[in-house]
Amino acid sequence: MPSLDRPDLLIFDCDGVLIDSQHIQCRIDAAEFSRLGYPVTADELLRQFNGFTTKDVQAHVERVLGRSLPPDFGDRRVRLVNAAYQAELKVIRGVPEMLANIGLPFCVASNGRTFRVRHALELTDLLPLFEPHIFGADLVLQPKPAPDLFLFAAERMGVPASRCLVIEDSIVGVQAAVSAGMSVIGFHGGAHCFDGYEAHLSAVGAVVVFRDMRSLKALIGGV
Repeated sequence: MPSLDRPDLLIFDCDGVLIDSQHIQCRIDAAEFSRLGYPVTADELLRQFNGFTTKDVQAHVERVLGRSLPPDFGDRRVRLVNAAYQAELKVIRGVPEMLANIGLPFCVASNGRTFRVRHALELTDLLPLFEPHIFGADLVLQPKPAPDLFLFAAERMGVPASRCLVIEDSIVGVQAAVSAGMSVIGFHGGAHCFDGYEAHLSAVGAVVVFRDMRSLKALIGGV
């Protein structure tokens, strides 16, 4: 495995990188969209929309249907996701140990809303490791794949973009990091990652791909 230059800051995505949540969200969204007249499977949502905001996915569904989803769609989805998270949500294997030993400043920058990211991190006991360096898409004008969120996180952390290393699991996340002028590596160890998933991350700019968080320290040279 190649070794990367030592960065000054690690920027982690959340869903699918720190917490194993993408398959839960896709399952719930597929059931809800299908119930409302947009038949789709969890796998189809994953392959088309992994990394996008829920708002963007909802807008797509509404365009296809030619009508708005019910006003309570968002609140119902939050309740369903929260219930599933309480029962099922787990940390990606090796994340707590990796964070405790990585030896570099780090933060999280997610396309989720900040309060939702904090809630998920709290459920998985990761919140104390990141607080207060938690940045959600509600803090910027444009979510990923725009570079805004990563640039915002770097500015808040006081680190130039060129000295940041992003860890991402989605195509839009990798694209956002590349657009921000940051190095990015692709993680494909979540339950949602299908065979050949890593090739999609490499194709859009991930300089390295890996699937075991316990190998991240060795992957970043000099740490």
